[in-house]
Amino acid sequence: MTATAGPPSTDVASAVSAAAALLATARDVTLVAHVQPDADSLGSALALGVVLARRGARVRVSFAAPAHPPESLRPLDALGLLVAPDAVPAEPELLVMCDTAAPERLGSLLDRLTTARCSVLIDHHASNPGFGDVRILDPSAEATVVLVHRLLAEMGAPIDGVVATCLYAGLVTDTVGFRTAGPAAHRMAAELLEAGVDVEAVLRPINGDHPFTWLDDLGGVLQAATLDAAAAGGRGFVSAVVPAALMQRYRVEEVDGVVDQLRTTSEADVAAVLKQVGPRRWSVSMRSRTVDVATAAVALGGGGHPRAAGVTLDGDPDDVLARLRAALSRQG
Repeated sequence: MTATAGPPSTDVASAVSAAAALLATARDVTLVAHVQPDADSLGSALALGVVLARRGARVRVSFAAPAHPPESLRPLDALGLLVAPDAVPAEPELLVMCDTAAPERLGSLLDRLTTARCSVLIDHHASNPGFGDVRILDPSAEATVVLVHRLLAEMGAPIDGVVATCLYAGLVTDTVGFRTAGPAAHRMAAELLEAGVDVEAVLRPINGDHPFTWLDDLGGVLQAATLDAAAAGGRGFVSAVVPAALMQRYRVEEVDGVVDQLRTTSEADVAAVLKQVGPRRWSVSMRSRTVDVATAAVALGGGGHPRAAGVTLDGDPDDVLARLRAALSRQG
């Protein structure tokens, strides 16, 4: 069935019910996380995959790139459901896309969206245009795992320690350690803890284990950071650059933490990190306190949330920063 972009055709509750009905009878399910998967995307896919596999369905979880999942997230795959993208069927019976803000975020698996017999989208990005046959799309959800948790409840699926760990990893990271979590998310976290989540085992690989050499290199990156107090409508913009050499030397867990260091700058509302992913190509991560960085990212071809967004841009660092400042000035 061909699935084209457009506004969701059903409300969230109806979409959850429709997805639960599909999954109840599904015998072969392919769950896909976005490229460069994070804990929310991979945790969502694996949590749902575990439940379906235990019900007897043939299940595979995949993502287009990179070749391997982040080291800190590998323990989430307790049942060994992860497969390489070339192991994904050319025509999936049921395709479930998790935390995928735009079709392009499927990477080399994008064609499966049109070849799948049926597709389900589960996402919470405000910038999502809406795609897939069944769309569980709710920007008010703090994380995609929140929507998966709701779907599992609709399915009447029990949540044990394995499933809870996948959900908790996505929840704690996408809410920045629960700083952006509302009461419902905290209640969900309590339920997951009661199901057997080992918080230290989840968080230490993500936030607490770094090689000693990273301290020196992180210091170099931060020392070269720049502050433009007049940018973003006078709210301030701080930025840093992570060159290709450091991208190759360290895990994604190290590099992705740079923006969290920058965002503590009191003189800047917006923080951005340029991560070199190719010759003159930069993966940009933005965070903010009040500025809508999602709108700025969308204007440049990216997407995300009002307080956390990203985009991939080509050019020299100065050119990329100039484009970011211009987009942010329209949001100030």
